[in-house]
Amino acid sequence: MLSVMQIVQGVGGRSSPGLERFPIRGAVVDSRLAGPADLFVAIKGERSDGHAYVADAFARGAVAALIERDLEIPGANMVDARAGAFPRDVGGPPFLIRVDNTVDALQSAGAAWRAQFSPRMVGVTGSLGKSTTKELIAQVLGIRYRTLKNEGNQNNELGIPMTLLRLRPEHEYAVIEIGMYARGEIARFSSWVRPQIGVITMIAPVHLERLGSLDNIAMAKAELVLALPPAAEGGVVVLNDDDARVRGMAAMTRARVVTAGLTSRADFWIEDIETRGLDGIMVRLREKGITASYTARVPLLGAHSANTALRAAAVGRVAGLSWGEIVEGLGQPGGAIRLQVIEGPHGSIIIDDTYNASPESTLAALNVLQEVGDPPRVAVLADMLELADLEEAAHREVGCRAALVAQLIVCVGERARWIAEEARACGAAPESVVHVATKSEAIRVVRERVTQKSTILVKGSRGMEMEDVVAGLQD
Repeated sequence: MLSVMQIVQGVGGRSSPGLERFPIRGAVVDSRLAGPADLFVAIKGERSDGHAYVADAFARGAVAALIERDLEIPGANMVDARAGAFPRDVGGPPFLIRVDNTVDALQSAGAAWRAQFSPRMVGVTGSLGKSTTKELIAQVLGIRYRTLKNEGNQNNELGIPMTLLRLRPEHEYAVIEIGMYARGEIARFSSWVRPQIGVITMIAPVHLERLGSLDNIAMAKAELVLALPPAAEGGVVVLNDDDARVRGMAAMTRARVVTAGLTSRADFWIEDIETRGLDGIMVRLREKGITASYTARVPLLGAHSANTALRAAAVGRVAGLSWGEIVEGLGQPGGAIRLQVIEGPHGSIIIDDTYNASPESTLAALNVLQEVGDPPRVAVLADMLELADLEEAAHREVGCRAALVAQLIVCVGERARWIAEEARACGAAPESVVHVATKSEAIRVVRERVTQKSTILVKGSRGMEMEDVVAGLQD
């Protein structure tokens, strides 16, 4: 059982009699999400200081808080994890656990807690498709095994240790999405997770401004491959056979290599894809050495989702699942899949793909718009960020594709002017392409121009916060 005692020991402090009596359910960094038996981690950020919300977390039921500066909260007992020794009687909750750095302490606690268990850990990374792959792998494994996964976007220096603190003895598998912003981060995160199975989705120009080149992005993602144990100790890596940079990682690992792709060269491949609009896709999968094919209905939008299903199937086979179990898992109703379909104005449907955007993911989203959307089709496309020298060419490529798909193209942001220019150059009627500077203008244009049932795609980089456009169109 995770308790205050384990947290104190995990951050480097000594145990004190009585602390084991107070269980901890999990960790939160937002006091509004705190509940009974939670650990609140006070993070000092650029905009706010979590120490100002410790009392609020306690009022909502949190049993303890990690803090890095002294606080006076009536009724709270201080446990100094820096001192190495505590009073014999620490009293009762809530507890203020004093550390030097709360982020470091959270990471240490997560790694220490994970080390007490032996589930088979699956690490998932790549430039695109990490979250959907993680969700689908967890669905497939969950058919047979008790499986933990990180929720939402908890794939970073805070979310991963928070996920590890939710491990319990009954978990047989854990699927951990691992993100990164710089070289060395995946290696560090992997040292906490200690994965036995790794999955690399693809390499694309995401975070190109920070990392400088696609080769550097590939090296950063390969840190997961390098962290896996050798094949003799159960290490397995599932590589995208269609991506040369990912395929090349086979030479960098001691783990057993399993490939997944579009051709029979791979160990697992896709034989056929049938798109069924909003009902998802039908995909026929094959495995090397087996003559039969296996057809699954997958409730994901767009033909590109077949690759996600293939990766999940490959992990399922590595985990010993039958093809019958895998087909059942692939067909389960989706979990927290980022692309959502919701109701819009005048009976329209909105394809909400606002979490983030890269050239590849935006082109895939436009393909989804074409595959599942009844005309008139509307593409609301915002700036794609962090593309360095590729940004003009990438936006123009998106603009040309949008011209072939959409009857109304609304481009939001400074860089999106290239989308508008290229859409017109590729044949879109000038009056069907609108470039605006703000999200409020985009909402106004769509509301004025969409007067009948339509299909509306909304897409942009995380920094553009295009979910505000979706909310504005729903209002």
